[in-house]
Amino acid sequence: MMKVVMPRLSLTMKEGTVGKWYKKEGDIVEKGEPIVEVISEKATYDLEAPASGILRKILVDEGVDASVNAVLAVITAPDEAFSEAEIRMEAPQVAEEAEGKVLASPAAKRLAKEYGIDLLAAKGSGPEGRVVEEDVKRLIEENRGILPKVKEIIPLSGFRKTSAERVSASFKTAPHSTIMMEVNVSKAAETHEKLNVSYTAIFLKTVTKALLEHPMINSTFDGDKIKVFEDVNVGVAVATEYGLAVPVIRNADRKSLKEIDVVVQELTEKAREGKLAREEVSGGTFTITNLGMYGVEFFTPIINPPEAAILGMGKIMEKPVVVNGKAEVKQVIMLSLSYDHRIVDGAPAAEFLRKVKERIEKFESED
Repeated sequence: MMKVVMPRLSLTMKEGTVGKWYKKEGDIVEKGEPIVEVISEKATYDLEAPASGILRKILVDEGVDASVNAVLAVITAPDEAFSEAEIRMEAPQVAEEAEGKVLASPAAKRLAKEYGIDLLAAKGSGPEGRVVEEDVKRLIEENRGILPKVKEIIPLSGFRKTSAERVSASFKTAPHSTIMMEVNVSKAAETHEKLNVSYTAIFLKTVTKALLEHPMINSTFDGDKIKVFEDVNVGVAVATEYGLAVPVIRNADRKSLKEIDVVVQELTEKAREGKLAREEVSGGTFTITNLGMYGVEFFTPIINPPEAAILGMGKIMEKPVVVNGKAEVKQVIMLSLSYDHRIVDGAPAAEFLRKVKERIEKFESED
């Protein structure tokens, strides 16, 4: 008998989500063959069969979260006996919920989800105060005409759950401060048109140069010390139907503008397909997020932990700009830099953003 377990795909991973089973119970599987899709930390990972045999029992269904090392399934020889009860006792199958969870029957939970009922509001009549289906029905009846009708229930799992947890941890842990600058992008616009590269790639190239000159922005807070990274790995936030993903352009400082543009396009496409590999979302040291395509002029981005800062890009606008005492219409953009105030003070953060501004306003494709 061989167990298929939820892998630990990163040092901080505590749980993952079963995405899709490629095999069903009773199917023959070969060692090394992908049998289940695992979603964790904004990436998808095809988990391979640890041995050849029969996929005897699937213990965690699609869309369900499971703790690291939880047994997802069992592979056995064709006639081999095994005890499902014994397997379930060895390791938790479903990720533990937060302390203070409500004791409720499965039927009660299903009904509560269907009607958008908070189980904390239900008075349990079952053993040890357990909420049963009748308790939920009673609460629904009491609130009929008061509670809004629920159109759809979207489970907080996979990308969305990871994103929610990381954003919450970032805002609770890192004291955020944000500064903004208006930048003339006329020179960058010329390169954008001439070389057919994205503005994101142009800003990413510029940011890598600035990070090398201001290494404290390229660092992380670790307990009672600050770790300054040698590598410059820049993440690009991508909105997908699965939630927010942040693919990472590794060693971006060693890549040309064209190379960066190609990698950004490739990773963005994989992110939207939900096919980013573990190494493509790990090891970021700084992040860029662009909401300009949505008409947003400026915003306050939240730091992508454990990084020290994140750069937000607004939309490009035409605006009168005074040049040598004369007003000229130029293309401008608002940049927002949010930074961890435990690591970076306002002055060095401003110096970094000013350096980005200067490089963009004098942008040369071979810079």
